[in-house]
Amino acid sequence: MNIKEYKTQFLEYLEIEKGRALKTIDRYDRYLTFFLEQTKITDPKDITNEKIREFRIWLNRRPGAKAYHLFGTPARAGGTMAKKTQNYYLIALRVFLKFLARRGVTSLPADNIELAKVGERSIDLISLQELQRLLEAPNQEQNLERRARDKALLELLFSTGLRVSELCSLTTDLDLNLDEFSIRGKGGKVRVVFLSDDAKKAIRDYLAVRKDLSEALFVTIDKNREQSISGKVTALTGRSVERIVKRYATIAGITKKVTPHVIRHVFATDLLSNGADIRSVQTMLGHSSIITTQIYTHVTDKHLRDIHKKFHNKS
Repeated sequence: MNIKEYKTQFLEYLEIEKGRALKTIDRYDRYLTFFLEQTKITDPKDITNEKIREFRIWLNRRPGAKAYHLFGTPARAGGTMAKKTQNYYLIALRVFLKFLARRGVTSLPADNIELAKVGERSIDLISLQELQRLLEAPNQEQNLERRARDKALLELLFSTGLRVSELCSLTTDLDLNLDEFSIRGKGGKVRVVFLSDDAKKAIRDYLAVRKDLSEALFVTIDKNREQSISGKVTALTGRSVERIVKRYATIAGITKKVTPHVIRHVFATDLLSNGADIRSVQTMLGHSSIITTQIYTHVTDKHLRDIHKKFHNKS
């Protein structure tokens, strides 16, 4: 069996046995296809340390503009492909090699591929004062239904830390008599998220003024008139939610870039700053690895801030 056939089996394995999203499978397909086309490898045993080294050198010298158009990911300032982008290809290769090893196929051990070192990831944040202004900004909206919808949307994002895709998947079946509900996130994994009193009230107020019959929780609203039962409505898309959040950030006078994911960041840092343990926050965010959650710890270590205040410059 040639390596392209093994690649096809690998992609089917990701879809059927691992339950990966189709977009994820498509990315793995593109990364591996590009590796095979560049190295001209046709047999798994031909994947060697030297071939990997040559491919890494080739990736590292790719012009930034071409890298962006080919792979849909930004290049670093300076014109060459970002180390983080290069790592996507290396990670895909490692997972593929582990798959081959489990099938008893002779090839390079996955551990032989080391990832490129990247700088610490930074996160975009707004202060709790800015968040409060953001949550209050819909009060300036004249359309009653849109005001209620957008208030509920913002309150729900902050209460739960949902990803925007998860928010858009919600339906009106949400049980507001409970303080929690289950959501299916990345990789089909189900987790429990929690509703604050403010979020529940905002959702109730929104549903009370809804006139349409759509099952989606958050729907489009006609710009020129109040929504009617016969009016055409569709579920909000992720892009629509991003525009809504951006609009209210502007109204709130927040000059930083604010997205639904920034609200998710604030949700996480607020929990950690107030003493929540990182494992619990990992579970509530739906992170498969705690390493992803640890990005928040360096900006939320209240204990270190207290030590600094107590002991710094006291002479």
